[in-house]
Amino acid sequence: MRVRGGYVESDWGQVHYLTAGTSGPWVALFHESPLSSRVYQQVLPILGRHARVVAFDTPGYGASDPPPRNGFEIPEYAAVLARAASALGMADVVFGGVHTGASLAIEAAHVFDRGARAVVLSGVALFTPEERADFLANWTPQAPYDVEGGQFAWAVERYRRIWPNLTTDMLQLAVTELMRVVDRYDWGYQAAFRHDPGLPLAALDIPVLLLDAEFDLLADKDPVALELAKQARLVTLPGLPGQPHLRAPAEYAHQIAEFLREVAAR
Repeated sequence: MRVRGGYVESDWGQVHYLTAGTSGPWVALFHESPLSSRVYQQVLPILGRHARVVAFDTPGYGASDPPPRNGFEIPEYAAVLARAASALGMADVVFGGVHTGASLAIEAAHVFDRGARAVVLSGVALFTPEERADFLANWTPQAPYDVEGGQFAWAVERYRRIWPNLTTDMLQLAVTELMRVVDRYDWGYQAAFRHDPGLPLAALDIPVLLLDAEFDLLADKDPVALELAKQARLVTLPGLPGQPHLRAPAEYAHQIAEFLREVAAR
């Protein structure tokens, strides 16, 4: 199935997206920082057989225009993306996301003006205050930037460290996307670390699928998310060290498609 790209106007300029599928329920997917909708490149044609899927580039990442300045919060990012989804004619949407994208999906479901049916969350950042402070202080050091190419070596080392057992294709994607936004790669990260998704997750009155890799960096937060959400179930993809949408795209898409059928049957 063909994956197509496009742009939609937003309060912060243009938002870029990739899309697949021409019928069925609407699904909006949001990526982790500091990457782009390209992380869903293999998921889209599979899930597009069952739904109309749109994967957005978060403002400031991928090919989307950045916010006017640093310092905006996750609900503000989510509101821009929700209005972009509305401008595309999406309605009764299932919102999904990974890490930062999970927080965006939760908040977008609250503010979307054309109906949210459910959410699919992979790695919800339900940090303790100590964890939050540590991530804010240490996860986004300033990247080198020099004619010797120190920034490239830094990015390669970073992803080899934080994504265990990554493939060559995963490394290429991650480093390429990080280099596109190296001067502002921390903007969305820092917004996600400042944001506590606990209360907005607990306030959702729609079905929640927690779809995670067994050894994801945030997998230990799944029991907390399961307890907070009113209508939640957890599906763990065994053996994966993280990034289920990249490491097991067919199974990731299959689980979402099954969830869409469950939601439609309610």
